[in-house]
Amino acid sequence: MSENTRALREVKVERTESRKYLATSLDSGASIEFGQGEGLLSPVELLLAAIAGCSSIDVDVATTRKSEPEKFEVAASGYKLTEDGASRMEDIHLGFDLKFPDTEEGRKAASMVERIVKLSHDKYCTVSRTVELGAKVTSEVNK
Repeated sequence: MSENTRALREVKVERTESRKYLATSLDSGASIEFGQGEGLLSPVELLLAAIAGCSSIDVDVATTRKSEPEKFEVAASGYKLTEDGASRMEDIHLGFDLKFPDTEEGRKAASMVERIVKLSHDKYCTVSRTVELGAKVTSEVNK
């Protein structure tokens, strides 16, 4: 029997100066600066990082039960498309570059990667699944 759950997640974004913002988790208090300018990730780059990060965690948690990686990098890319003045991303791609030690445990971990990447995409990564399936986004202006 499957179980359905729904848990609210919230962040607050504050403008700290021109084109610079601070996103803060209302649950954990963790924060990250972003915006436009040197040393800042743009919102689109944050989206790519969120997708790559979500799948990275899935792969990391599963494989490190067997072995610590010697190399663990995930690249996310996609095309920003503007049609009739409206922008969106398409053709988002994740590239996993992992290396494990040449030990029995390392080989076991390496043998899991493709299956875990697929499971992350198909089932576990909330971020990429939300992007692919779509989610209603609403806005309001408080007066």
